[in-house]
Amino acid sequence: MIAKIEEKEKAISLRKQGLTYNEILEQIPVAKSTLSLWLREIGLARSCKQRLTEKKKLAQQKAAQACHNKRILTTKKIIEQAEKEIYRIGENDLLLIGAALYWGEGTKERNNGKNVIIGNSDPRLVKIALKWLNECCRVDKNRIDLSIYVHETAKKRIESIRKYWSDATGFSMNSIEKIIWKKNKISSRRKNNGQNYFGLLRITVKKSTNLNRKIQGWINGICKNCGVV
Repeated sequence: MIAKIEEKEKAISLRKQGLTYNEILEQIPVAKSTLSLWLREIGLARSCKQRLTEKKKLAQQKAAQACHNKRILTTKKIIEQAEKEIYRIGENDLLLIGAALYWGEGTKERNNGKNVIIGNSDPRLVKIALKWLNECCRVDKNRIDLSIYVHETAKKRIESIRKYWSDATGFSMNSIEKIIWKKNKISSRRKNNGQNYFGLLRITVKKSTNLNRKIQGWINGICKNCGVV
């Protein structure tokens, strides 16, 4: 009985020093319900309350960081495993990939005809599109025009943006002269803003109305062979 009284008094003293329940339990091995009963009427000084608040905040930040690190590791493992599921891509595979990309991102042929035009802000997609045009569509480099769509807020960085797309495509900076300025503001929620913003690159194939029609045929073939039409 005396031991319990001593434990209670020690618990109260520790609580008044600003220790958390878990910290007290490390020193006094009693049930948490017992500790709660002992301390339910014990007030804390402002400095102690601030300490507990800070400890709680740090614990939450630590937990959030641990979840963030776990999510990054899980994502990395999933991506690495998924990469292994893709084997060597042959010309026919590239043909299908390019046609599907164009289906989603390209300009479609209309009654009065339309050149092949595809644009995107992802340099990897742009590289695949150029490879597809060259290897599957047999489009020579001199038939391709490149233009940049970019927000006016990036005017001071235009030379670095042109170099970025030049490095990504293998085309000279002089061949990427056409700039289309966008007046609307960049969303602050976008990840690719500030120094990471390089606009969108548009690929136009000159005199390619018939190629556009051919691509529509490839798309139709994909649909038929997938059994969706």
